[in-house]
Amino acid sequence: MDRLATLNLFVRIVDRGSFSAAAADCGISRPVATSAIKALEQRLGTRLLQRSTRHVQPTVEGEAYYGRCVAILAEIEDADRSASGSVAGLVRVDVAGYLARTVLLPALPDLLERHPALRVHLGEGERFVDLVREGVDCVVRAGDLTDSDMVVRRLGSMEETTVASPSYLAEHGTPNSPDDLHGHHMVGFVSSRTGQPLPLEFTRDGQVVEVALPARVLVGGADTSAAAARLGLGLAQAPRYRFADDLASGALIEVLTEFPPTPTPLSVLYPSNRQLSPRVRTFVDWLVETVKPRLKLGTDKTA
Repeated sequence: MDRLATLNLFVRIVDRGSFSAAAADCGISRPVATSAIKALEQRLGTRLLQRSTRHVQPTVEGEAYYGRCVAILAEIEDADRSASGSVAGLVRVDVAGYLARTVLLPALPDLLERHPALRVHLGEGERFVDLVREGVDCVVRAGDLTDSDMVVRRLGSMEETTVASPSYLAEHGTPNSPDDLHGHHMVGFVSSRTGQPLPLEFTRDGQVVEVALPARVLVGGADTSAAAARLGLGLAQAPRYRFADDLASGALIEVLTEFPPTPTPLSVLYPSNRQLSPRVRTFVDWLVETVKPRLKLGTDKTA
């Protein structure tokens, strides 16, 4: 293994906290990875990694070496991009599945045509992930993320709506205001932060009103929430784009339109303790130019 590949391997091991995961990322076996790091430590005359049965973490010397390696690899990548006019390598991004399928994938061919050596791994998720530990370069998430220790770049804000199925409304009636919700049910969307279902949210006279309705079904994903709403299991709230096809087909009906939920920010996040590589920066810039017009996002004043 050449010196550059060894540096990249070392960085991946620190990021992932695992020889096996880093080796898989680099397309080599664990024994090859172990031998390469052992040879690196012997050449430098110092121990860079502290191994335990469950985790690998850098020593004090390893932390300093890691910082230099990250900067060197980013500079090399930047130099390659300057020379070729393109970027190369794998970008790992985590994004909600429906957003990935309906917004990112249709626009992805244009990005890959512009950068033939770029590869994109789309992981589908809505939970909060440890980007560094799980080897993810960036994530797209909805909601207020001001307390995140990541760099948060706002893409805009999504208009939200409240929906229910025709069968649900036939059984429970169509509410005309939040005061009419007695006797209604909601599809309980469980927060990945608190583990508790989020209340429904409405805006009335400029004030936000939260209503926690009984929920016979609790879900942890937007796709399942939409499916539950279509089956008549309760009122549901989500970004309007998520229900566009259902509203057009009549599978779901919009209710309480005069009391809309507050818009939800949509952001891309990436680690704050690492220099942003050209390939990730290129992908993030592409997200900004792609997602906002396709979702018709509103302007986010905090962006």
